[in-house]
Amino acid sequence: MSQMITVLGATGSIGVSTLDVIAGHPERFKVFALSGNRQFQRLAQQCITHRPRYAVVIDAQIADQLRALLEASNCLTQVLCGEQALIDIASDSEVDTVMAAIVGGAGLRSTLAAVQSGKKVLLANKEALVMAGALFMDAVAHSGTTLLPIDSEHNAIFQCLPQAYSNADRGGVSKLILSASGGPFRGWDLPQMTPVTPPQACAHPKWDMGAKISVDSATLMNKGLEIIEAQWLFKIPASQIDVVVHPQSVVHSMVQFVDGSVLAQLGNPDMRTPIAHALAWPERMSSGVGDLDFVALSRLDFEDPVIDNFPCLGLAYGVTEAGKDAAIVMNAANEVAVQAFLDLRIGFTQIADVVEYALNASCFNEPQSLADVEHTDKRARAMTSHRVTQLER
Repeated sequence: MSQMITVLGATGSIGVSTLDVIAGHPERFKVFALSGNRQFQRLAQQCITHRPRYAVVIDAQIADQLRALLEASNCLTQVLCGEQALIDIASDSEVDTVMAAIVGGAGLRSTLAAVQSGKKVLLANKEALVMAGALFMDAVAHSGTTLLPIDSEHNAIFQCLPQAYSNADRGGVSKLILSASGGPFRGWDLPQMTPVTPPQACAHPKWDMGAKISVDSATLMNKGLEIIEAQWLFKIPASQIDVVVHPQSVVHSMVQFVDGSVLAQLGNPDMRTPIAHALAWPERMSSGVGDLDFVALSRLDFEDPVIDNFPCLGLAYGVTEAGKDAAIVMNAANEVAVQAFLDLRIGFTQIADVVEYALNASCFNEPQSLADVEHTDKRARAMTSHRVTQLER
């Protein structure tokens, strides 16, 4: 029988790659629902191609525009609107698998709903674990859901661990090594990065990603978020998680064991590989990605990240030591700061300054519920927005 798939964040780079993999295996997968944000023309074309039962957007005006496009194309996909509709398509009883690919805190509730309803969840929304790691993993344990990481680094670690998540603490693992491309500014110092523009920050040398994730990769905040995500996924402290810069982006991450062995997962830098791995798991299937040519590759380079030039990575390590809701504050502040940079309200190097300000101005508490998580997130966003306004003057 075909797996029924909901793709949350279908119009982003992960969503597009997911639908490409699914299209290559029509006998295995059927699209139940798609969600998008503002790229309604792309979402309309996806609906026309894949014929899902539902399409969901948040904004009512965009929903009307999407309906008009689908009606003009005689597409019968029903357009729904709002946060509850996202939750509904993630938890519907007909859905087998949910690709959770909404970027940022906006994806938390729908991703958690998919987990609570026991779906096979393909997790590309790292912020769900950054913001609500304990609550999220408790829900995974209680629902019995199958949680599979999509980030290329965490998917690589998943493939290298002896029995996936539960064995990092007892499978002879001494260290996880997350690889980072270094982004577009590898080798730059802070003064060189001061005049950086959004198009420069979004010009990633290896990966095709959305604007927010591209900026996070350029500041290395993305790697900081991945450290926090890895802590929860693999039950291992940040002190046993290293970051190594690897500009070829062929070694996607590594696991080091107490006997000195190191296992690595390699492949061309294409997100269809981890997506196909998770969709087919525990089997394997074609992803549409070409074979890795070792002769053409010829060499693999590795170097330490220079935290003085990429302070967001240092802030993330500090958050892992602070614990409590510090990661929520950092994530919220970063989302606000990155958007302010993309809107030309602050400079590139001010992103880290704004995040550090929010962390220094906060008193951290242990969140007991999703409401606590959302309260901290809202407070941090308001404080950060005020700081951005101050910097503009």
